[in-house]
Amino acid sequence: MALFSFLDKEHSLAKPGHNRWLIPPAALAIHLCIGQIYAYSVFNRPMTQVIGITESTDLDWKLTTLGWIFSMALFTLGASAAIFGKWLEQVGPRMAMFVSAICFSGGFFVAALGVYSHQIWLVYLGHGFLGGIGLGLGYISPVSTLIKWFPDKPGMATGMAIMGFGGGAMIASPLSVMLMDAFRSINSIGVAETFLCMGAIYLTFMMFGVFTIRIPSRDWKPAGWQPGITSKNSTEKNSYVGADGAVRTFQFYLLFAVLMLNVTAGIGVLGQASVMIQEMFSVESVGEERAVNAAVAGGFVGLLSLFNMVGRFLWSSLSDRIGRKNTYHVFFLLGTALYVAIPTIGDLGSILFFVVFFGIIITMYGGGFATIPAYLADLFGTSQVGAIHGRLLLAWSAAAILGPVLVNYIRAYQIETLLLPPAEVYSITMYIMAGLLIIGFISNSLVKPVAPEHFIAQDLTADMLTEINNSKKETSDKAVTNTSIDKFDLRMPIAWIFVGIPLLWGVTQTLIKSLALFI
Repeated sequence: MALFSFLDKEHSLAKPGHNRWLIPPAALAIHLCIGQIYAYSVFNRPMTQVIGITESTDLDWKLTTLGWIFSMALFTLGASAAIFGKWLEQVGPRMAMFVSAICFSGGFFVAALGVYSHQIWLVYLGHGFLGGIGLGLGYISPVSTLIKWFPDKPGMATGMAIMGFGGGAMIASPLSVMLMDAFRSINSIGVAETFLCMGAIYLTFMMFGVFTIRIPSRDWKPAGWQPGITSKNSTEKNSYVGADGAVRTFQFYLLFAVLMLNVTAGIGVLGQASVMIQEMFSVESVGEERAVNAAVAGGFVGLLSLFNMVGRFLWSSLSDRIGRKNTYHVFFLLGTALYVAIPTIGDLGSILFFVVFFGIIITMYGGGFATIPAYLADLFGTSQVGAIHGRLLLAWSAAAILGPVLVNYIRAYQIETLLLPPAEVYSITMYIMAGLLIIGFISNSLVKPVAPEHFIAQDLTADMLTEINNSKKETSDKAVTNTSIDKFDLRMPIAWIFVGIPLLWGVTQTLIKSLALFI
């Protein structure tokens, strides 16, 4: 349709001289929004009081009923990323980000109707299914574009965007609470109104990313950069492995295991962080003076979100220097040592070391997400890395089930069957997590370069011919500059301020709340 022609891939092709530092804010605009899913738990208790307003009634939803929303959203994230990954590479990031914005924000509107009419299936449809599709498309849509704009620093580039997914919760959590408080009345808990407001905010914010994103021409490169010289991990630029071919390689399944095992260890902790710190530092175990209550535990959860965000940028940037394989070696070896040490830290009653150790673990959890796209690009090339990344994210779906199940069921078995006190039930879990990381280390060690027969010559593809024609059309027969120096562009600081202000606000709120851990 002509009305939506601005979403076409050829209309998002960058003109010569476009400053590539305008691309990360476009990606952050998407990821800071979809990262809200990590803060969804703030709605759980209010949604159990939609009918009763001040307390739950027999007609209200149960927490177990609401718990499926988060699981459905994460499962749909992985599934939609896998299904639509190739479509993303065909239509370009602008179209994919637009659909992501419509689905994600639309999910809030549908869920608001579900809360207002008290129909749980509408909430599942809105936040679980539509929102999950928005999550999947929004997560992968900027990744391959960033790698193409930053072939000299692919880890840093993807880290800048994906850190937004970790930081989105720090914005969404206090924002959600503020809105629910503002809309609460004697007749409403304020959830439906909050969903409508957040849907409108996220739609506006994500559209900034849609209109700002650009893709480089096929022969574009940063000034002074040569493939295989400044980036020793890069594959040859004139060839790549297609998404269908990648899933037929042993390397894909090794990386699937690497991501799944790293995420399993981290997500199991994130899902039970509040309960875990309260039980390990309870009145019975450390005394009333040093015991951790629910409010302090909330500060711990917020601090983990900050570690999650920072780790995504720091570790992925470091991977540009030491290599992706070595970075994951650090994740697995250091993570194993920290998990083994956690029970001892709990016995010593040191909350400072407990917070620091888990903070480091969560940086590696986030760093694993941010580093994996560049790892894929190293092995398979950049041409279809978005599609390959989408299929690999099914490992996240599996880990989202495996991690919490391990922590929750082992804890329940030890309390209910072995009759152990809650403060002592996490030791076995920590050792199991350490064992999973050892398996991940072995899997990562087995990763080797992809055999040449899996590669496709890029200059023989119809995709390249189409892009060259589009490039000619976009530049109106002007000579295409295939190298670019990052010249100052007034739009760049404006774009960074636009995404930086809400992120800074979220970080500030998190730091204020986390002070209770140490005071």
